[in-house]
Amino acid sequence: MSESAPSANAAGRSGPGRVLVALYALFALAATARAGVQIATKFQEAPLAYLLSLAAGVIYIVATVGIARSGRTSHRVAMVSCAIELCGVLAVGTLSLLDPAAFPDDTVWSRFGSGYLFIPLVLPVLGMLWLRHVEKIRTGETAQAV
Repeated sequence: MSESAPSANAAGRSGPGRVLVALYALFALAATARAGVQIATKFQEAPLAYLLSLAAGVIYIVATVGIARSGRTSHRVAMVSCAIELCGVLAVGTLSLLDPAAFPDDTVWSRFGSGYLFIPLVLPVLGMLWLRHVEKIRTGETAQAV
């Protein structure tokens, strides 16, 4: 490996990687805490919405840990988490627009995350792009080492 080539571990912990992990951690905390309070205090009002918010929070937690860690397995888990998250925000976003009565209270993903400045829609895309970037650096190291 060339000394001038950045390592995948260093790239994953650089400025953009740290910001991404911080955003995921913030959303993990916000979604999980909000869902926990809603489930504890008014679950009967909108059980689907609150359970979906809890699921989003758990997915954000898994993605946060996977992106923060440097191993291949962690990054694969994070990539799958981001893909599930993107599918969830697209599905729930579409359903919440087509059938608003099904969601009497918002989820994190309702209307594609409009209540959160559409960050839930953009975050998984950024996560997957970042993970791909780090993987390219990792495979570049492997090619240079041979």
